[in-house]
Amino acid sequence: MTATGTFTPRPGAAPLGRMIRAQAALETRMLLRNGEQLLLTVVIPTLLLVLFSAVDIIDTGAGRAVDFLAPGVLALAVMSTAFTGQAIATGFERRYGVLKRLAASPLPRWGLMTAKTCAVLVTEVLQVALLTVVALALGWSPQGNPLAVAALLVLGTAAFSGLGLLMAGTLRAEATLAAANLVFLLLLVGGGVIVPLTKFPDAAQTVLGLLPISALSDGLRAVLQHGAAFPWGDLGILAGWAVLGLGAAARFFRWE
Repeated sequence: MTATGTFTPRPGAAPLGRMIRAQAALETRMLLRNGEQLLLTVVIPTLLLVLFSAVDIIDTGAGRAVDFLAPGVLALAVMSTAFTGQAIATGFERRYGVLKRLAASPLPRWGLMTAKTCAVLVTEVLQVALLTVVALALGWSPQGNPLAVAALLVLGTAAFSGLGLLMAGTLRAEATLAAANLVFLLLLVGGGVIVPLTKFPDAAQTVLGLLPISALSDGLRAVLQHGAAFPWGDLGILAGWAVLGLGAAARFFRWE
């Protein structure tokens, strides 16, 4: 402030780290305030875990059903947030011109995507914590290497985020809404989340096993149910999808 009592203007953008943190906090609040998103990311996975653990509907093999279901539902939670929820939200932000306006702000485009990724990660931490508590209450006994679980979740998030952003950045918002929900339902049934892949024909198992949801759910199941160290095959599939999805999203994403 000057001697005359007036304020001296200081034009310019805030530090990059502060801008990303502020945008990430905003994106997180928007995710948590959206009732439809909460239904998709929290309520549905939790209900599926409780229902199929308590009612003997599907043959999940030897052992308790919750030991098979919990890893698959964790994978479903990651997909619902990083892919389905992010694709729909970003698609409508693009349609309404929000992304175009944000792209004109001091926050760089890669900073905006970083903020969105941080919001997804925060939401996933809350999802995993809630589902873990519910699964433990149902009698789940997880085992295995926590680092392997973290690696699977991070690569799964990267893979689904890339695919979600690719869809949101290339399709119309209405098409993204329909396609994202359809893919969610198809992968819920055919991705080894609730129904074991061994229930499908051999030819279908080979194809379905290459899907990111199958790799994530099988990898988590190998570690948390069977105590495997690092499921390198599943990690490799997820890494491949992450590179493919993020690379294609960076190349083809349209901001308008």
